[in-house]
Amino acid sequence: MSVKLKLETSAINQMLGFLPRLSDSRIIKITEIIEKIAPEGSKKLLAQTRGLFDQYPLSLVFIKRAVAGINIKCRQKILENLLISGFINNFNVRLNNEKLGHAPLFTLLVSPTMRCNLKCTGCYAAKYQRNEDLPFEVFDRIVTEGKKMGVAVFTILGGEPFVYSDMFKIFENHKEVYFHVYTNGTLISEEICKKLVKLGNVGITFSIEGFKEETDARRGPGVYEKIMKGMNLMKKYGIPHGYSVCVTKRNIEKITSDEFVDLMLKKGCILGWYFLYMPVAGDKNLDLMPSPDQRFYLKKRMDYIRANKPILTVDFWNDAPLVGGCIAGRLYAHVNNNGDVEPCIFTHFSQANVKNMPLVEALDQPFCKELRKIQPYNKNLYMPCMLIDNPQVFRNFHKKYKDLKPTHAGAEDFVNCLQSQINEYAEGVKKIYEPLWEKENKN
Repeated sequence: MSVKLKLETSAINQMLGFLPRLSDSRIIKITEIIEKIAPEGSKKLLAQTRGLFDQYPLSLVFIKRAVAGINIKCRQKILENLLISGFINNFNVRLNNEKLGHAPLFTLLVSPTMRCNLKCTGCYAAKYQRNEDLPFEVFDRIVTEGKKMGVAVFTILGGEPFVYSDMFKIFENHKEVYFHVYTNGTLISEEICKKLVKLGNVGITFSIEGFKEETDARRGPGVYEKIMKGMNLMKKYGIPHGYSVCVTKRNIEKITSDEFVDLMLKKGCILGWYFLYMPVAGDKNLDLMPSPDQRFYLKKRMDYIRANKPILTVDFWNDAPLVGGCIAGRLYAHVNNNGDVEPCIFTHFSQANVKNMPLVEALDQPFCKELRKIQPYNKNLYMPCMLIDNPQVFRNFHKKYKDLKPTHAGAEDFVNCLQSQINEYAEGVKKIYEPLWEKENKN
């Protein structure tokens, strides 16, 4: 970062300290300043982002609320690492990668360990040993390579990331990038919070199933209270944090309710992620998977929440039109604990391993490269997924690439045992979302 940019960034950070007390027009002025110093290629995107203020009136309330609750060091790192460096400056790097046929990765997901201190129902992380963790040297190298590729944020998953012994060493080695960590929340302590505040370059997302009944039923007795305690600590120290829910047939009404979202707001959450339960871990049925009707219900509730609550929510399927459909192997990819490169966290198949080749080469193997070429798989961007919305897409890849190996026990059951059930599900989704897409895209 240049001296000039550092000074400008410092000035913006000082302005942000006053932001909760500023008028809406002053806040918009700050975004105009950020746009002014941004590289040419990203100016249009920033202007479009500012247009969301008109579409979602509560977005300015959300910004004020978020800034007010974030520690100054953490706020500085969000500004420098995530927004200025990752989002804006790296925009042209990603654009150039795309022109060259490489993956324009916005985020790289890494699961350095699959070990976990919990055993949640239906989770693919279980029965792993420490010697199966991703070696530190490999983890450290792919973060370095990801930076060169223009990755804006590194998303850390598991297993449980905080059981990985060198997790904080990674954060410290790469102080100039931003990390987004998904945790079950049971290991969050005062000591961990103090370390996170000192670094400032880590945001936290808590995995939760709903209220106490839903969470403890899937994750184990007492887990809900530990999550609440962890969120309280994050709020106390001003560490940016949010929640992530696995949307199932059983919890969908609870996790989209006013009561639940209001609780998350009370706990200081500024972000909420909603992921559909996917039967990709050797499950032989769709018992937990939300029905097509429930998936549409989720969309309607997200529309309501965004219009009425000062929190940023992301619906991983219904928001697909915002990013051009499926982003697997294009805007994001996953490296598991063995070093296997998967195009998507739910696609447990791989052609390449970062232990044997650089990250950019792993993402240029035929499977990922062809994925990028044929995306989107459906003109209806509300049906983005090659696994559950357009299942023939992945089945064709599975037949075509004989070296496409499963990366998790039971992964092939999804292809071999669930075809009729998934076909039926996809048809149900089509019946609901085809009229919606046609209505929204008449012109």
